[in-house]
Amino acid sequence: MKILSVASEIFPLIKTGGLADVTGSLPKALEGYNCQTRTLVPGYPQLFANLPDARQIYFFPDLFGAPASLLQARYEQLDLLILDAPALYNRPGGPYLDEWGHDHPDNWKRFAVLSYVASAIAGGLIAGWSPDLVHTHDWQTALTSVYMQYSSNARKVPSVLTIHNLAFQGQFPTSVVSQIGLPPEAVSLDCLEYYGDVSYLKGGIRTASAITTVSPTYAREVIAPELGMGMAGALSSRPRALTGIVNGIDMDIWNPATDAYLPVKYDHKRIRLREQNRARLLETFRLDGGPGPVFAAVTRLTWQKGGDMLAEVAEEISALGGKLIVLGKGEEHIETALLAAAGRHPDRIGVRIGYDEATAHLIHGGCDVIIQPSRFEPCGLTQLYALRYGAVPVVSRTGGLSETIIDANDAAVSARVATGFQFHPATAENLRFSIHRAFAAYREPKKWARLQNQGMKANFSWERSAGQYAALYAQLIPDRRRKAPSALAKAAE
Repeated sequence: MKILSVASEIFPLIKTGGLADVTGSLPKALEGYNCQTRTLVPGYPQLFANLPDARQIYFFPDLFGAPASLLQARYEQLDLLILDAPALYNRPGGPYLDEWGHDHPDNWKRFAVLSYVASAIAGGLIAGWSPDLVHTHDWQTALTSVYMQYSSNARKVPSVLTIHNLAFQGQFPTSVVSQIGLPPEAVSLDCLEYYGDVSYLKGGIRTASAITTVSPTYAREVIAPELGMGMAGALSSRPRALTGIVNGIDMDIWNPATDAYLPVKYDHKRIRLREQNRARLLETFRLDGGPGPVFAAVTRLTWQKGGDMLAEVAEEISALGGKLIVLGKGEEHIETALLAAAGRHPDRIGVRIGYDEATAHLIHGGCDVIIQPSRFEPCGLTQLYALRYGAVPVVSRTGGLSETIIDANDAAVSARVATGFQFHPATAENLRFSIHRAFAAYREPKKWARLQNQGMKANFSWERSAGQYAALYAQLIPDRRRKAPSALAKAAE
């Protein structure tokens, strides 16, 4: 099967969050299921520094008002198509925000153009290569299936839309529709219309052949008003098209036995070596190297991620004899609160505003506890990295967090299956209670070692999830449907 993946970011070339990890890992995992993937991404400046051999395969003399090129390149195991449109992507800042942290004002156009080109590729733009299916991710590429529906091109290609976070919906004024090459009839309740505006995500929900979320629990949550973010009606109207497939992690990149970012490598049989990484971590953040568990959070500092709750409990962790390390960026008032706590306890609380891959790996390889107090969490990857590295997660019971962490209640501990601590509902008081539970378990070395060991032995590779995607693809591609059962059987192994 030939798959066109369309994404606004991809690891290791450009990353702002877990979306890049998924779009960078899934194509490699799909190779084992006879799926060859090409990924279309915007031509950000960061990409070209690593793609010196990218070559032009198509030229657009006028793509929505400016010239652009479609390039082809290969990076490591990824086959890439790059939309080189300097007027849209060659600018300071990141994929979505400018250098001052504000949305690029023309995001409505930047990602509409990406989707338009994806639909053209689906229609046969590239000589000698046409995809059997298009896989889009989040609102930034969700217009692809809308363009395919309203295109006069006779070739119809099935599509899958994966929703990584329903909170981001690509909502813009209806006036943009006339500027992005879509007909007025696309602005309807059955497509783009959304509370007087248009939503690119809603258009994708209404037109994609299938919709996936990044965990089965999240698929159930998003059809309820509480977590549906205004899209519950659109999603619940297509129950047969909606499914949940839990994310995996790249077991080669996130491997404590080979991780180049760790001062000392280790595995579940040599877990005591983590202590040396712990010492380096505390030294990096200039914290007290004495006893007491090291709690950490690698997260966006936002309301969704529970950043305000984290700030509220930071000093309690210190008072109980623990230490807290935070790596992330987000809402200013949360950043300010955490930095203030670090200022009052400089030897026990360390906060770094921003993100870098090396520090994230060191945190996972050296801390004792990873805190993830999200109010909603489609899947979450941080807790999976934590398990892999022997850090014990403290998580709220929502979305993918509820599926991937087994709470250390008495029964689970006795059965030797517990991997962390869950709390519900997501409140600061319940987070405090779970932190106290973690402290109590930490004071029992044998119990703590079992939690670490069980987590490190858990398998959250992409193999099973990739098999589920391959089976879904096969069900959607007409001449592959008869082969779908075999793919499903392999996915279940």
